[in-house]
Amino acid sequence: MSGHSKWHSIRHKKAAVDAKRGKLFTKLIREITIAARTGGGDPDSNPRLRTAIQAARAANMPKENIERAIKRGTGELPGINYEDLYLEGYGPGGVALFIEATTDNRKRTISEIRHIFTRHNANLGEAGCVSWMFTRKGVILVSAEQVDEDKLMEIALEAGADDLINNGDSFTIYTEPAQLESVRAALEEKGISIESAEISFVPNTTVKVEGKDAESLLKLLNALEEHDEVQSVAANFEMSDALLEQLS
Repeated sequence: MSGHSKWHSIRHKKAAVDAKRGKLFTKLIREITIAARTGGGDPDSNPRLRTAIQAARAANMPKENIERAIKRGTGELPGINYEDLYLEGYGPGGVALFIEATTDNRKRTISEIRHIFTRHNANLGEAGCVSWMFTRKGVILVSAEQVDEDKLMEIALEAGADDLINNGDSFTIYTEPAQLESVRAALEEKGISIESAEISFVPNTTVKVEGKDAESLLKLLNALEEHDEVQSVAANFEMSDALLEQLS
């Protein structure tokens, strides 16, 4: 779990850089659009849309962009018809990978993701080959500078969280998907700022990787994260924090 937790923290820092290039906005708009299309345009009754809007606001996306994305999703404005796409496979060291993407062309996206896998000595598999190794969880990231670990643990658990991992410079809180919003609200009520909050696939067990496999794996993860249509990548790897920081 800690390997996934540390990688999640690093991903958030990378996302801040992506936001400056506008790349993050593209991914967030797609998520808002498909969330509105599949669950309706009211965030109060659509948890996925609510989470997507909060992520967009955290990235300082203009209100007008959010509203247009919602209207495209509900059909009030014309737009591209996005759909969810889930891909699974194995990376270097036998690490399982579960990819969430949004696309307007499944065939093209699958072909491009397969090419990334092949280029990094990995194998794209059939549906269901690794999904059983992951559990859908709420994942909340909090900076370690603003709160004591014991205090944060107490607040989070009382609000319904399942676990808390110390990443050194940040804490990762895990919840059941249905508890994500209540835990987030409890933290914010106590004056604790949230760096990110999302529903993600978390590995049930991990595979330790090091050396060349670790280097190849992180290159693969970075290539997948850079793809415009990839929303998130979950991987069940474990490696030392020092190695993860060095290679990221």
